[in-house]
Amino acid sequence: MRTDNRMRLIASLLLAAAVAAGCDVTITPSPSRAASSPTPTATAATATATPTPTPTATATATPSPDPTDAEDESVATDAPGASFTAGPSGAPVARSSSSRAIRLPGEPDPTLTPGAVNPGVTQANIHSTICVSGWTATIRPPSSYTNKLKAQQIVQYGYADKSPSSYEEDHLISLQLGGAPTDPRNLWPEPYTISLSNGQPAGARTKDVFETALKKKVCAGTMTLVEAQREIGVHWVHAYYAIA
Repeated sequence: MRTDNRMRLIASLLLAAAVAAGCDVTITPSPSRAASSPTPTATAATATATPTPTPTATATATPSPDPTDAEDESVATDAPGASFTAGPSGAPVARSSSSRAIRLPGEPDPTLTPGAVNPGVTQANIHSTICVSGWTATIRPPSSYTNKLKAQQIVQYGYADKSPSSYEEDHLISLQLGGAPTDPRNLWPEPYTISLSNGQPAGARTKDVFETALKKKVCAGTMTLVEAQREIGVHWVHAYYAIA
C-alpha cells in the first residue's frame, strides 16, 4: 500500500515537471471508456449534400394560325399578286345536282354572284398551288381593284347600309379553294354582321372558318377540290350548318 502511494507521488511529480517544461502529454483512455464513445463517421461540417436538379419548365407555345389559312380578303393589300389581271378570269363553278331554293342570310344573290373557279387550280396540282403556304398571295388582286368593285356591288345588292367597312369584298369560292381571283362573278360585298333567325352567325368571319376547314380537308385528301368548291358556293350557310 505504501509502495503504491509512493508510485503515485512519483508519477504526479513527473507529470507536473512535463507540463512545466511544455511537453505534450497523451492520455490513453481505458478500453471500456473508449468503447463507450464511438467516433462519428460523418459530421454536419463535412457532409456534402448532393443538390437536387431543378426541373426547367418548358412552355409549349400554341402555334399561330398560318396567315395563308386566313380568309384571303382580310389580308389584302394594294400590292397585286404576280398573276393579277383585272377583269373576268374564271370558269363557272361546278353545280351540285340538288339545288337549295331558299336563300339564307349570309348567302349571296346567285344571279349577281354565282361563283367562278380558277382554271389554273385542279385536283392534280393542289400540292403545288393551294396547299403551298403563301401561294394565294401570288394571285390575290390588289385592294384598289376590290374596293372599287365593292362600292359598285353594294349598290347592285341594294344594301341599306352603304358603308364599305360593313362588308368584306369576299371571294365566294375563296382563293385557298381555287376560286377565280378577279372575276366579278366570284366577288361580292359580304356583311360582317348577319345571323340566322335563331341567332347563329352567318357573316364573313364565319365563312372564313368554314373555308379554312374545307381547305385542310382537301389538302389532307379527305375531300376533293370540286366537293369543297360546291360546299363553299352560293349555299355555303346551308352546308356549314347542315341545313337541308
